[in-house]
Amino acid sequence: MAVTAEWATSRLMKMRRICGYSAAIAVTPYLLIKIAWTFGHFLPTEQMGDASWRAINAATVVVAAVGILLAMVFCRPWGERLPAWLVALPVWLGTGLLVPMLLLVPVLGPAAMTRDKEAGATDFWVYEQIFVMVSLVGVGICLPLALAGYAKARWPEAVGGPIDCGELTGHTRQLQITLGRLVTAGCILLGVIKVFWAMGGTLGIDSGMLDDRDLWWHLLTLSTGGWAIAGAWGLLVLTTRRGSRRFLPPMVAAWISSGMLFSYNLFSIIRPDFQSTPEYPLARVLTTEAGILLGVMMGMIILLVLHDRRRALMRQE
Repeated sequence: MAVTAEWATSRLMKMRRICGYSAAIAVTPYLLIKIAWTFGHFLPTEQMGDASWRAINAATVVVAAVGILLAMVFCRPWGERLPAWLVALPVWLGTGLLVPMLLLVPVLGPAAMTRDKEAGATDFWVYEQIFVMVSLVGVGICLPLALAGYAKARWPEAVGGPIDCGELTGHTRQLQITLGRLVTAGCILLGVIKVFWAMGGTLGIDSGMLDDRDLWWHLLTLSTGGWAIAGAWGLLVLTTRRGSRRFLPPMVAAWISSGMLFSYNLFSIIRPDFQSTPEYPLARVLTTEAGILLGVMMGMIILLVLHDRRRALMRQE
């Protein structure tokens, strides 16, 4: 029995190491390209030479560097000794950014190249975009796998077991259910609006900008709506403990959705072209800020669920 457990631990560590190093290697081209853009080299368009765009690229340099550090945290033993918040916060943001994008890359990548080409991008940009897509796909696959092994070793209560583990005195179950229902309703409303827009609905869209709704906009809008609805399901299951026998599926849905709603909407606000999207200004601001708020609230509820779950599992041991 001890030999089996030792073998399983060794295999898990090997998977973490391979995926962690692979993620670090995959994100390196993206990091180098963003550094070049920050300093004004190899820019696809003249517009990206503006100070606002350079600031955005500098911010993504930091994000890429954090991704490499996280990859090292996941694949090295010392990573398990870091404070939990120092690991969980960037992981929450990172999975929210990467996993939804990974699903869109096969279509979004060519669409991005076409859009930038129409905007006057240089021919060299095609090669840069290929490197960007390879980096996003590589890190989007390898980093979550390394995270899965890391979480299983450090926070097993977050990645396995039945949905209901009982509860102890002092639990926050009723608070979870109340907040969960409110946030679920908000996520469903936001999701329906986004899916409606992605499917061609024009309510809330500026009639003078209907032609600006390109494939890129439709895909990102649909992705936001889909993940908002998936997160609503995951959160409702986590708080009511009904709808799934296993803990992992709703946890993954709620975790990715909350990170995605927060990070994507925050990023869209700080983008220089935020005002050029086809939604009416009020609709754009309300849906964007609602996404940020819902993402934060979902994250807080997940923490309450995990806290009570950890206490209950420790009692069983």
